[in-house]
Amino acid sequence: MKSRSNGGLVYSTDGGRMCPACRQPLAACTCQASAHAAPQGDGVVRVSRQTKGRGGKCVTLVKGVALDAAALAALGKQLRTACGSGGTVKDGVIEIQGDHCELVMAKLHQLGHQPKRAGG
Repeated sequence: MKSRSNGGLVYSTDGGRMCPACRQPLAACTCQASAHAAPQGDGVVRVSRQTKGRGGKCVTLVKGVALDAAALAALGKQLRTACGSGGTVKDGVIEIQGDHCELVMAKLHQLGHQPKRAGG
C-alpha cells in the first residue's frame, strides 16, 4: 500500500469538506476560485456552422470567447434572443440552434467582439 506525501484529508469536523489541492475548507478554497475565474478561449471569436452528430440539424457554434462562465452564459442568452431560437453553453462553446452565422457575427461585432467566420 502506497502512502501519500500530501495526506488524504477530505473531511474535517472543524471545517467540513476539504480541498485536496490546497488543504483548505471548500468555502475558503483558493485554488478552485482561480481555476474558475480564468477565462476560456484564445481571444479570437470563431463563428461556425455544424451538422455532424446532430441528425442533420444545423447549429451555429461560437468558440474562443474570453469570458468567465457567468458572462459567457449571459452572452449566450443575448445571442439566442437576437436569433429567436434556442441553444446552450457547453464547455465554453455557445451553441445556437439553426443557421444564424451572419446574424451572430453582426451581434458580436455590435457588442465589441471581433468575430471571424470559421469552417466552410
